[in-house]
Amino acid sequence: MNVEDFRLYCLSKPAVTESFPFDEVTLVFKVMNKMFAVTGLERETFQVNLKCKPEYALELRDEYPDDIRAGWHMNKHHWNTVEFETGLSDELLIHLIDHSYDMVVKGLKKADREALKKLS
Repeated sequence: MNVEDFRLYCLSKPAVTESFPFDEVTLVFKVMNKMFAVTGLERETFQVNLKCKPEYALELRDEYPDDIRAGWHMNKHHWNTVEFETGLSDELLIHLIDHSYDMVVKGLKKADREALKKLS
C-alpha cells in the first residue's frame, strides 16, 4: 500500500480529518479530533504509527519483527510503527488501520460516539 492509497483509505472512514499539527512533514489522521494514524512524509520508507491493543501489539511485533515495531516517538505500549512497503499484505495493513480507528472510537466520550454514529 502506498502513501496515497493509505491516505484515501483513512479519509474514507467516518469523521476522519487529516492535518499537520506538529510540522509540515508529519501527517496525522484523527477521528473526532483523536489521533489514530501518524506518518512522516520525509522518511525514506513509508511507515505509519497505528494504535493497537497492548497484547495484540506484542503479538504483531513477534510475528512480523522486520515490519512491525514499537511505536517510534509514541507510547510503545499502545502504538506500533508499521512498515507499509516491505511485504505486508494490503489486507493486513487495512486490518491494522481499522483496528487503530476502532480503538480510538471505543475510547471516545459517549456523546462523541453517538455523534459519530449519526455520521456513519
